[in-house]
Amino acid sequence: MRWRTRPPNRADRWRPALGALLLGLTAIAGAAEGLSGTDSIDWTVMGMGLFGGLALFLSGMDQMAAALTAVAGERMKDILAKLTTNRFMGALTGAFVTAVINSSSVTTVLVVGFISAGLMSLAQSVGVIMGANIGSTVTAQLIAFRIDHAALLMIGIGFALPFATRRESVRHYGNMLMGLGLVFFGMTVMSDAMAPLRTYQPFLDFMTTLEQPAVGVLVAAVFTALIQSSAATTGIAIVMASQGFVTLPAGIALAFGANIGTCATAMLASIGKPREAVRAALVHVFFNVAGVLLWFGLIDQLAHFVQWISPSRPELTGTARLAAEVPRQIANAHTLFNLANTLIFIGLAGQFARLAEWLIPDKPLGEQSFIVQAKYLDEELLTTPSLALDRVRLEILHMGESVQTMMTRIMPAILNGNRQTLREIELMDNDVDTLHEQIILYLGKISRTTLTEHQTHELLRLLDAVNDLENIGDLIETDLVERGRARIDAGVSISPPTREVLLGLHRAVGRSLASALQAVAQNNEIAARAVTSMKQEIARIAESAAAHEARRLVAEEPNRIPAYTLEIDIIEKLKRIFYFAKRMAKTVDEEMAGEAA
Repeated sequence: MRWRTRPPNRADRWRPALGALLLGLTAIAGAAEGLSGTDSIDWTVMGMGLFGGLALFLSGMDQMAAALTAVAGERMKDILAKLTTNRFMGALTGAFVTAVINSSSVTTVLVVGFISAGLMSLAQSVGVIMGANIGSTVTAQLIAFRIDHAALLMIGIGFALPFATRRESVRHYGNMLMGLGLVFFGMTVMSDAMAPLRTYQPFLDFMTTLEQPAVGVLVAAVFTALIQSSAATTGIAIVMASQGFVTLPAGIALAFGANIGTCATAMLASIGKPREAVRAALVHVFFNVAGVLLWFGLIDQLAHFVQWISPSRPELTGTARLAAEVPRQIANAHTLFNLANTLIFIGLAGQFARLAEWLIPDKPLGEQSFIVQAKYLDEELLTTPSLALDRVRLEILHMGESVQTMMTRIMPAILNGNRQTLREIELMDNDVDTLHEQIILYLGKISRTTLTEHQTHELLRLLDAVNDLENIGDLIETDLVERGRARIDAGVSISPPTREVLLGLHRAVGRSLASALQAVAQNNEIAARAVTSMKQEIARIAESAAAHEARRLVAEEPNRIPAYTLEIDIIEKLKRIFYFAKRMAKTVDEEMAGEAA
C-alpha cells in the first residue's frame, strides 16, 4: 500500500480563518446598522455578533494552538520526556510545555504515552498534570491584556507572512499571530454585540445569579464540557467582565467551573484507551475537583488578595472601573488558584496515583483480552503531526514485539517442534496483521492533515518500515512455519552440527531485527547503521552454512536430499528476513535509504 500526501496548500490553510473573519465583519456591520436607528435590542443582530465573535474567538484559539504545536511540538515532547525526573520537575515541565503548545490535553496525551511505554510512572505523571493546569492559564493572562486595537494589525501581518517567505517556521509564526489576532478580534465583536445588554434588566437579573458561587461553577463547568476548552470559558468570562457584567467573585467561580468542566475532555479522551490513560484522566479529575472544593468557601478571601496584587484604576467608578480592573483580576485569580493547588497537592502525588490504581486495577490474567489493540495511536494527536508520527514509531515497536516473539520461537519449532507449536506461531501473525492495519489507517489519517515536506518524507519512511515489518511476520508465518511442517512430513532429522549452523544464523538475524526496531522506534541512526554493518557478518554466516550443506549433500546420509532442500530453504528465508530488517533500518536515515539494498 503506497500513497503520497498532498502538499500543504495556502488556500486550504487559511480558508477556515478567512471564513470566520468574514463572519465577524458581517456581524459588526450588522450590529452598527441595527443599533443606529433604534434604542431597542435587535436580537437577530446581537445573535449574529455573539456567535460570529465566538466563532472568531474559538477559531483563533485553535489556529494559534495548531501553529504553536507545529513549531514546538517535537521539542516539547523531548523536554517532557527528559525533565520529568521527579514530581517537582514534572510540574515545572508540564507548566512550560502546556504554556508553549497551548493545550493541556496534548500534554496529558503525551504523558499517557510515556506511562504506557514505561518511560514514566503514574506518580511522576501527577506532577506533570498539575503543572499543565498552571500552563493552561497563560492564555487567560494573554487575553486579559486586551490589546484589541492591534487585532486587525496582527491578522494582517499574520496573513501576509506566509507570502513573504518559503520558510516553514515563519509561516507557522504567521499562523500563530493571525490566530492571536482573531482571538482579540472575536473578543471585540462579542463585546460590541453585548453592549446593549448593559441596560437590559432581565439579563442583568440573570447575571446577578452568577454571584452565587454554586451557580457560577455549574454554568462554567457545563459550558466548558460542551466546548471542551477551559481557556475559552475563562476568556469569555474576561470578555463579560470587560463590559462590567461580571464581578470578580463571579469571575472566580466561573474559572473554578472551567477547571471542573475541562475534566470532561480528559475523561472522554480516555474512553477505549488503555488503563494507564483512564488512571491519568482520573488523576486529572481528582486534582481539579479537590482544588475547587478546597477554595470554594474562600472565594471572597481570594478575591480580596487578587485585588491587592492586581493593578487598580481608582480614577474610574462604577461599571467603568469594573470593566477596567476585573479582566486582569480574573486572569490573576485563575493563575494563582492553579499555582496554589499545585503547591498544596504535589506532596500527595503518590496518594493520587495509588487511588487511581485502586479504582482502576489491572485485569486479572484470566480476564485479559486476547484481541490485540494499538497502544499509542491517539486520535487527539492528529492535530499535531510531529507528535502523531512519533506515536507511530512507538506502535511499530509494539508490533515488533510480536514479530520478535515469533522470530525467537520459530527456529526451535522448526528443529524440534510439533504441529501444535507451529500452529501457535502461525496464529501470532494475526496480531501482527491487526496492528499493521491499525498503523496504516492511522498514517492515512495523518496524511490528510497539513504536513511539512519533512513530515511527508517521515510518514512515507514509516509506511515503508511498517510494511517491511509485516513482511517479516508473513515470512515467519508462511515460509518458515511450512518448513517446519515439511520437516515433520518428511521425517527429516537435522544433525547437531547443522542445528548449530542454523541457530547461529538465526541468532544473528534476530539481533538485526532487534536493532532495526530500535532504530525505527527511537529514530536512532546509530542502531540503524549497526544493522547495515551486519551485512558482511550475515553473508559470511550464510556462506558458511551453505558450504556445510554442500558437504552434507555428498555425504552418505539417509534423507540427505530432503534435508538439504529443507535446510537451504531455511537459510534463504533467514537471509530474506535480514533483507527486510536492513530496509527498516534504512528508513531512519535518508542517506542510508539511498544506498543499494
